[in-house]
Amino acid sequence: MSEEPAAGGPHPGIHPTAIVDPGAWVAPSATVGPGSVIGPAVQIGAGTRVGSHVLIQRDTRVGEDCRISHGAALGTDPQDLKYEGEPTRLEIGSRTVIREFCTLNRGTAATGVTRVGADVVLMASVHVAHDCRIGDHVIVANAAQLGGHVEIGDWAVLGGLAGVHQFCRVGAHALVGGCSRVTQDIPPFLMAVGNPCALHGVNVVGLRRRGFTDDTVTEIRRAHRTIFRSRELHLGRAMDRLEAEGPPGPEVARLLAFIRASRRGVIT
Repeated sequence: MSEEPAAGGPHPGIHPTAIVDPGAWVAPSATVGPGSVIGPAVQIGAGTRVGSHVLIQRDTRVGEDCRISHGAALGTDPQDLKYEGEPTRLEIGSRTVIREFCTLNRGTAATGVTRVGADVVLMASVHVAHDCRIGDHVIVANAAQLGGHVEIGDWAVLGGLAGVHQFCRVGAHALVGGCSRVTQDIPPFLMAVGNPCALHGVNVVGLRRRGFTDDTVTEIRRAHRTIFRSRELHLGRAMDRLEAEGPPGPEVARLLAFIRASRRGVIT
């Protein structure tokens, strides 16, 4: 944290009704709202605003300029029956927005940490379970639920009420529609929606908004057709054919590597 603790006297940004553990650290420019509880080994970075009646239970590091809204519960024990009180933590990157009644659990002994990146938006009532990894610039809409060990790549967007099964991955720049049931990996750059979830092409609008060139988008669309729309080839053979046609660009290489690294299989 970049700021030193305030010298002497009460912290000017902590409401008198808030409870802050002596082992917590709140940056002098941070604020903590009425009725909030900040537990041991919590660090709250410069400029961060913690709203009213927020619980940050323990062992949590919040970056700078974050916004945590009313009723959120962070750094709570993992909801894993194997958890036996071992020390684990929650890490939240800078400029992340956590809206009302979100719940973010700490990690378990499996990885030791749940991590949410920078510039993330978690809308109201989102649940982030133990050992999740959420990248930067991710948007998770209202009441989406992430099971344990879920990984969400940078710039991905999850619609409201989406449910992601434990150990699933959502690739970078992917778009998941609202109310989707995700039980396998969703490759980067693609769109998926439904119950059961299925692919619905390339996230063209999202990619263009983020500065991807038309040539790059065209290459990703061609790769999507070859890999997922080849009737005569299964997934592995289709990827081999694509690579045999010439070295893929960095985005397509990333798509191929993601699919080959999948342990749960990918949605098609």
